[in-house]
Amino acid sequence: MNTPGSTRLPVLFAGHGNPMNAVQDTEWSRGWRSWGRRLPRPKAILAISAHWWTDGIHATAQQTPPTIHDFGGFPPELHAVNYSAPGSPSLAARIAELVEGALPTEEWGLDHGTWSVLVHLFPGADIPVVQLSLDARTDPAGHIHLGKTLAPLREEGVLLVASGNVTHNLGAFFRAMSRSAGGNEWAPRFESSVREALLGRDEKTLAALEKSPEGRLAHPTPDHWRPLLVAYGATDSSDHTSFPVEGLDGGCLSMLSVEWSGESSPA
Repeated sequence: MNTPGSTRLPVLFAGHGNPMNAVQDTEWSRGWRSWGRRLPRPKAILAISAHWWTDGIHATAQQTPPTIHDFGGFPPELHAVNYSAPGSPSLAARIAELVEGALPTEEWGLDHGTWSVLVHLFPGADIPVVQLSLDARTDPAGHIHLGKTLAPLREEGVLLVASGNVTHNLGAFFRAMSRSAGGNEWAPRFESSVREALLGRDEKTLAALEKSPEGRLAHPTPDHWRPLLVAYGATDSSDHTSFPVEGLDGGCLSMLSVEWSGESSPA
């Protein structure tokens, strides 16, 4: 694994999908483990999860953030996961300097949108992690702007890891799992539109996609979409865009992951 140097760190977006990917051997968990072995080792990680929406922006500031099991109906083995990474109050304070109105807090921790991915990317849980909330009051362009304000952290040894899904219609997903319905052709079409906008660095289109007809199907609520916008905002035209993990779970839940880096990732 590389060590951080003078070059800036990449930005990641992980399609996290089913929380059981944290404890099961799946094509997604294997993909994340392989991805993690190719990543540089950061000084700290800033995680942006689909599962922490607040009025305003908050950053976890504990010395040891708790592992939050923010779900129900899953087996005990998932509830037993403890991603015991240290926190970084100093990084939370730095975020408050960069992002106007951002507030350090000890009222949250690392939710499953964060740890279900990090448990594979960085299984040692020995890198400080701060989780950042998404501002429920702002729009897609506002989330892209948030990413731009966070971009300087890349030069400071901080790895930005956003987590959500490019498509996230759970009703369609559960119908597909029960084999009671099909008709999810919108999912690969929307994913294709997202890929095109990312590769073309078409910020205007990317910000507008969630309001498109297929975007409304892909995201009945915007929570799993907006982390991608924050991640994109922290990148620029000098970054190489790659897709280290791909696929549609159940034919409609996009597990597409994205890496923006200064160089092409190793094959």
